[in-house]
Amino acid sequence: MDKYCLILLLALASANVMQAQAPEMSTAVDSYQSEELEWGPCPDFMPDGCKIAVLHGDPAKPNVDILFQVPGGANIPDHWHHSAERMILLSGELHVTYEGEQTQIMKEGTYAYGPAKKSHVATCKDGKPCTLFIAFEEPLDAFATERK
Repeated sequence: MDKYCLILLLALASANVMQAQAPEMSTAVDSYQSEELEWGPCPDFMPDGCKIAVLHGDPAKPNVDILFQVPGGANIPDHWHHSAERMILLSGELHVTYEGEQTQIMKEGTYAYGPAKKSHVATCKDGKPCTLFIAFEEPLDAFATERK
């Protein structure tokens, strides 16, 4: 066996070992309306009726996907996150204002990007609840903004 063939065999064997050691990623498909979702509470400073469901990942680790829901008419107080947020509004109409920017109106199907550590407020307009899909790059957190 020549040395190039041996190198190729070793490379393939190494790839198979690395693949066997890599954690298996499961796939999941779910609806935000599914009764199988496990909803939990939001931080205390969020409005009554606010709830969160983890879709994928561990909230204490990077790269977690969640659903965030507030009732129609709810005001989400000024807050910030360590992570950037990538969001899609699944239901309702949400008016979001980031510090120093004009209010953006999110309608169903709208995508928005929220920069890390940038304070923001939001209002879910009257009617149906606002349900957001949010992908966090860093562990899930939310902190009320303290104004001086």
